[in-house]
Amino acid sequence: MKNRTLKRLIYCFPLFILFITTTSFIEEKPVKPDTTESNRFKLKTIVVDAGHGGRRAGAAGSFSLEKDVTLAIAFKLQKAIQRELKDIKVVMTRTNGEDVDWQKRSDIANAAKGNLFISIHCNSLPNKTVVVGGRRTSVPDRSGKGVLILVYGFHRTKEEEKAIRENLMDEKDASEMNSAFDPNDPTSTILLNAYKNKYRKQSIRFADLVNKEFVETDGRKSNGVIEQGVLVLCHSAMPSILVETGFINNPDDEKYLNSEEGQEEIVNSIVRAIIKYRKENE
Repeated sequence: MKNRTLKRLIYCFPLFILFITTTSFIEEKPVKPDTTESNRFKLKTIVVDAGHGGRRAGAAGSFSLEKDVTLAIAFKLQKAIQRELKDIKVVMTRTNGEDVDWQKRSDIANAAKGNLFISIHCNSLPNKTVVVGGRRTSVPDRSGKGVLILVYGFHRTKEEEKAIRENLMDEKDASEMNSAFDPNDPTSTILLNAYKNKYRKQSIRFADLVNKEFVETDGRKSNGVIEQGVLVLCHSAMPSILVETGFINNPDDEKYLNSEEGQEEIVNSIVRAIIKYRKENE
């Protein structure tokens, strides 16, 4: 019995050696990751946009204008990013009191190959109609309060598609998309939709992070994250959000928006969100 078992082992051993030798030299081809679908990327450039300017002063409070508040916050945000994230380049769309056209703001962002676009604004409610002494009259509605964050809506995706084709893809992709883009070609459409969906997801995710910081860290009221067809967001080929930092026609919010403490809180919340967003994506 022992001899029979020994003979079997001797017979099988060469076959085992042959199997090991053969399989050891099979080439393993690494699977290339789909870089288009991947959420991983290097955050190199952030574009900070101070809303309004010049004659387009924006919303007005009792003692301040939106264009001045947004510029002050934007400058503080620029300095805070440069201080906390030294390897990130900050590009400003507006650096003085003059207005910059909406399309020009997007052009600046796209030319800089930005990875993130943050537009700073102040909110305001329109006047409301009340009846006084039997007569209808218009009076300021100062009931609005808190922050609101906007991401671009689906109804303006065609404009975003054009921006993506022209501005943000890497040079190889851009040349292919611009020179021979065929909307009827499934390959072109799939690639374009992949970028568009990625930027949309990243916009919503970053907006949620910013909103969470405002609420949980600063204790501010939030009116949520909503979609809206904002031109400057739709034409910027990158993850983009618009931050309504508060209602400037609300007396309490206006004081907060014009105070050093309020502006610092707003900026610090955005920077904390950027740091978290970066960790998630790099």
